[in-house]
Amino acid sequence: MSRDARWDALLELVGKHGRVDVEEAATALDVSAATIRRDLDQLAEQHLLTRTRGGAVAHGVSYELALRYKTGRHAPEKQAIGRAVSGLVAVGEVVGLTGGTTVTEVARALAVRPDIVGETAVAGGQPTLTVVTNALNIASELAIRPQIKMVVTGGVARPQSYELTGPLAVGVMNEITLDVAVLGVNAIDIERGAYVHHEGEASVNRLLAERAQRVVVAADSSKIGKRAFARVCDLGLVDVLVTDTHIGAEARDRFGEAGVQVVTV
Repeated sequence: MSRDARWDALLELVGKHGRVDVEEAATALDVSAATIRRDLDQLAEQHLLTRTRGGAVAHGVSYELALRYKTGRHAPEKQAIGRAVSGLVAVGEVVGLTGGTTVTEVARALAVRPDIVGETAVAGGQPTLTVVTNALNIASELAIRPQIKMVVTGGVARPQSYELTGPLAVGVMNEITLDVAVLGVNAIDIERGAYVHHEGEASVNRLLAERAQRVVVAADSSKIGKRAFARVCDLGLVDVLVTDTHIGAEARDRFGEAGVQVVTV
């Protein structure tokens, strides 16, 4: 097993259980305890976990993996969700995209739609889509598409998510109007709404939702029924939830009763 694969597995364990034990991890990953200790030391140096005697624990009660370590988690579901959300966007609309791995897949799906980037779209000479985002990784992927007008908010970049937050981002958001906002979330609770781990991201995401005619939450089913630290908005602001088919029937019914259209892929 490569080092990156071990690190991903260790962070997955910490994210799931809140802690990891050296001996248990060594057995699970079929490597030596010395290798696990070295891996944990290096992850601690990057401030991705906190070392303890005999293992490591998550930072605080609300654990957040850095974006580069979340890419492979539930990847097929996220790609399917990305394609489905892309289909909800019409040519010519102004789209707000938050950060996160699932919304990144939405951006990638938009970037290959023939009616947005195909020869016919190019011939028109005008942007076929306007995208507003506070996510640097999404902006870098879409900026190379001349058919897409790319607008990036200002702000201070968070290394965990590549998202721009703070007063500069808020200042831009206060001056624009969106047709649709696509929100990536860390959790969505039927009673309390959508959540992310960081309060700065929650503030910008909330503004995206408030500036949009339609709000779509893109979240795989592992996020449903959970809460994170900072609330983005309640369900009254959400029009559509796009998720995978592992969502429970009861949860789907309750979202429907709350006025949220649930699309499963």
